[in-house]
Amino acid sequence: MIFMAAKKRSKQSRMRGSQSHGWGSKKKHRGSGNRGGHGFSGTGKRADSKKPSIWKDACFFGKHGFVSKRRKQIKIINISELDEKIDSWLSSKLISKENDIYVIDLNKIGYDKVLGRGRINKKVRIKVGSITDNAKDAIMKAGGGVIEK
Repeated sequence: MIFMAAKKRSKQSRMRGSQSHGWGSKKKHRGSGNRGGHGFSGTGKRADSKKPSIWKDACFFGKHGFVSKRRKQIKIINISELDEKIDSWLSSKLISKENDIYVIDLNKIGYDKVLGRGRINKKVRIKVGSITDNAKDAIMKAGGGVIEK
């Protein structure tokens, strides 16, 4: 005798009407909530469930630092950069030249502060929001002047 295998209906269709679909109590097999959540959930500070694997990461627990909403990005330029860019600014007419002194309004160009690193070889009259003492001294020694707004 040859027996043919009967076609078995899928579990989904066989279990229609039974509340648990073969998983016992109605509470069980609901999804990720049954196991405590997705991902790193359940790593909590209490008990020893997964904590030892997280102890190595010092930044895992708690908040760290803050970002001030009022922080303003200040665009700076050093004297050495200023000395290099004068000729290109003059050719593109961002600055002007009166006699042998270059007149520069750094606020128009987009700079907020001048720092004193490097040397300047040209006479410049600078109009800027703020400037360091070293930068001011270097400009004065080169025969220029500074106007702070």
